Amino acid sequence: MDEPDDHALGRSRGGYGTKLHLVTDGNGVPLAAIVSPGQRHESIYFEAIMDAAHLRVEQWPASVAGDKGYSYPRIRRWLEQHCIVATIPRRRDQLLRDGHRPFDRVMYRRRNVVERCIGWLKECRRVATRFEKLAGSFLAMVKLAMIRRYLALMVGT
Repeated sequence: MDEPDDHALGRSRGGYGTKLHLVTDGNGVPLAAIVSPGQRHESIYFEAIMDAAHLRVEQWPASVAGDKGYSYPRIRRWLEQHCIVATIPRRRDQLLRDGHRPFDRVMYRRRNVVERCIGWLKECRRVATRFEKLAGSFLAMVKLAMIRRYLALMVGT
């Protein structure tokens, strides 16, 4: 893996930090993870994380839920090209034009499975505190935590 120059560390409001971009299935099982500097916007990594998840499950999901940070025409076009329903609320600066699908609030509520999975992964101390200096090492710890999650789900705990 090529190590980024910034080691996925960047300044944000809280100081130095790293963002963990995660895709889960509908049950909260992690499928793919990418790390980026804390100040970089989530939408920049959308295609990369979706492609990583696609390699894992070999099929596109029927729908994708995301917060307003993913409400960009580029992302909506990408989802439409892949026949994926976008459950992403529109930002205030975006007008609802004719032909747009109405927002499905019931489906959007299921987005919390991603937040719960991140909370579970952060129970692993090395993921929560990022002891590793290198982005590749940190991502390896995230993937080990994901494996631990798979094993916990298989055992049923």
